[in-house]
Amino acid sequence: MEIDQLTKRVLVLGGRGHVGQGVVADLLTHTEAEMTITGRTAASGQELQNYPDDRVQFLVLELADQEGLRQAIAAHDLVIHCAGPFRYRDANALKTCIEHRVNYIDVSDDRAFTKTALQSREAAQQAGVTAMINTGVFPGISNSLARQGVEQLDQVQEIHLSYAVGGSGGAGPAVLQTTFLTIQHPFPVWVNGQWQTVKPYTDREVVQFPAPFGKTGVYWFDMPESFTLVESFPVQTVAVKFGTIPDLYNHLTWMMANGLPAPILQHPQMIQFLSTISRTMTSVTDRFSGTGVALRADLTGQKDGKPAHYWATFTYPSAALATGLGAGLIAQFILSDHLSKPGVWPVEQALPTKLFAQAMTSRGIEVNYELKIMNQEFI
Repeated sequence: MEIDQLTKRVLVLGGRGHVGQGVVADLLTHTEAEMTITGRTAASGQELQNYPDDRVQFLVLELADQEGLRQAIAAHDLVIHCAGPFRYRDANALKTCIEHRVNYIDVSDDRAFTKTALQSREAAQQAGVTAMINTGVFPGISNSLARQGVEQLDQVQEIHLSYAVGGSGGAGPAVLQTTFLTIQHPFPVWVNGQWQTVKPYTDREVVQFPAPFGKTGVYWFDMPESFTLVESFPVQTVAVKFGTIPDLYNHLTWMMANGLPAPILQHPQMIQFLSTISRTMTSVTDRFSGTGVALRADLTGQKDGKPAHYWATFTYPSAALATGLGAGLIAQFILSDHLSKPGVWPVEQALPTKLFAQAMTSRGIEVNYELKIMNQEFI
């Protein structure tokens, strides 16, 4: 599906990163927008010749430069925030967008950042600003898979999301740092209608993903969809689990999450050290494992008064590019005015399943799904 639109200007914060480049690539293909991508130094913009399109410009910008950020946001129609790790970010970019009535998207994946962003919902509604958070692949595309499943069932008992990534996923240092930041602290999960605290990277399950992933171990992982889905749908349990390929990395991560003393793991220099080591290791194993991503959504509940199980799967050859795709498809609809919902929203609360399906089709991506009702089966 191609959408005609007037030329608009998009500011991609952190656009020189791996995820930012994925966003820009998707927008170049599926929109006519002009883009300004930011980096912290002039040197980071020297590779713009990689873009065979003069719609892309570069701007040196530090997010801490509030005046520079304000001027950049005010000159654009949409801001896409890709400058993680979001554990270290405040919601200043979002608040500045609301102040200047500029629509906003981010690829955030942090619980605390998400909760802070959601506090600006009323301000965004009053300003007429559509702000979409957690729009990458997980969270992001995963949330749409969950919504699609909820809409197929009459009543939902459990949403179980499983994610697998090959090696580095094609991601940069920020994403690797996020992983080590995420495994530091116990976190709440919604199980059997109440909040319980679990330790990260525990309770291993082996999940069947589509080829070439196959059976992969996944573990509890702190992601914002584990609470936004609870707020979005009447469900008794939401489980979000993550794992990597090769399985050796799962065991190493488990050892770090459950074996290292917390003060050591929480030290910024240790986070940097682990990220550097991981980057070195995955640069070798990526050649064998690939850098793809696989998502699986399993939902159980009732359909026509009978027990039902719905599952959907999504795969993509690069996790980083899939994150860019997740943000890009939402940007496409906001730029074309096909998606306008003032406020601050996670994906499942604002993106209709029909639009999500259209975006996947236009990108040549197949989402496989199946609904089983008792002894009946519908595909």
